[in-house]
Amino acid sequence: MRRDIVDTSLAIQAEGLTKRYGNTLAVDGLNLDIPTGQFFGLLGPNGSGKTSTIHMLSTLIRPSQGTARVAGHDVKHAGLQVRAAIGVVFQESALDRTLSVAENLRFAGLLHNLPIAQINERSSELLELFGLKEKRHQPVSELSGGQRRALDIARGVIHRPQILFLDEPTIGLDVPNRRNIWRFIERLRTELNVTVFLTTHYLEEAVDCDKVAFIKQGRIVKIGPPHDLIDSLGAYIIEIEGENLSALIASLSPRLGPCFMDGDKACFRFTGKDIASLVMLQAELGDKVTGMRWRRPNLNDVFLWVNETELWQTRKT
Repeated sequence: MRRDIVDTSLAIQAEGLTKRYGNTLAVDGLNLDIPTGQFFGLLGPNGSGKTSTIHMLSTLIRPSQGTARVAGHDVKHAGLQVRAAIGVVFQESALDRTLSVAENLRFAGLLHNLPIAQINERSSELLELFGLKEKRHQPVSELSGGQRRALDIARGVIHRPQILFLDEPTIGLDVPNRRNIWRFIERLRTELNVTVFLTTHYLEEAVDCDKVAFIKQGRIVKIGPPHDLIDSLGAYIIEIEGENLSALIASLSPRLGPCFMDGDKACFRFTGKDIASLVMLQAELGDKVTGMRWRRPNLNDVFLWVNETELWQTRKT
């Protein structure tokens, strides 16, 4: 598809998107086509380029190379239009701690030229939803971490953006607060068809994405619907523990394929469906291992597979 033609069915288009900081290549030729209304996850280890990607797409930093359109607007030449169409929740809070809860929301609404009556109406709705109604006149400095995070999200969506960027939105929150936030995000998607672009370290949160992309050293190395990626690993993940893992891996790799590490466990993909063969392998290994088990794969295994197999092969050689 020609990138000079705007595809209105796409919320985000990027081709060859690149960011350099001096000699450091943070994002390397990223290509993205994210349809309107999609829940998209960008996953990868620290330093892989996730936040730099969001910063370029939200016009906070200028790409070194490549092109990108967000809500149909060029991020290099139509920054105001892009910013009017998006909401952003950063890793670091954007709240003014000297202002009250209500004042923070009013300030955010005024930045987007919302009428005061509309700001008040939406503020009341958001504060009710996040259990902050009784805190509306309190300074942000007096809120708990979970309450501040909820207010950050309320601030990012008060103008009802077409596209919502969430950069580690629930980091450091307890399970109840994380659930409250995701219920609200799901409501935004269902009722307003908001496109959500997520980065997260909690991979279980990304399982519900329509599509996820794994980024490594600034390049996308795996992309697809989460359950398809999980299924591609095989029927089971075999976990093996032992005192001499290097020798165990060397002996098992010819039969089971490459290994990836999860802490002190050596993990192998099992693509067959015959559990009897796993029972036989367990008996064969006997006291050569201190533990062996198998389980269904999950998205964390995809993450480890993408990021650890090459490292392990490098260590072997």
